[in-house]
Amino acid sequence: MSETTTIRVSRQTHGRITRLAAQRHETVDQTVDRALRALRQLSMGHELNTELTSDEETWLNAELG
Repeated sequence: MSETTTIRVSRQTHGRITRLAAQRHETVDQTVDRALRALRQLSMGHELNTELTSDEETWLNAELG
């Protein structure tokens, strides 16, 4: 593991992260990293699922050339 720092979480959250990491046979750092990646992917999915703006539709329908 590279350089580390401390983040404050509730005891309940700490316990949940620790148990999940143990279940997955990985470190807490790996579990948190995986969770953050999943949240980013979920956010991107929601963004991609929104309706296009009129400008975006115009750009997508523009002729090449």
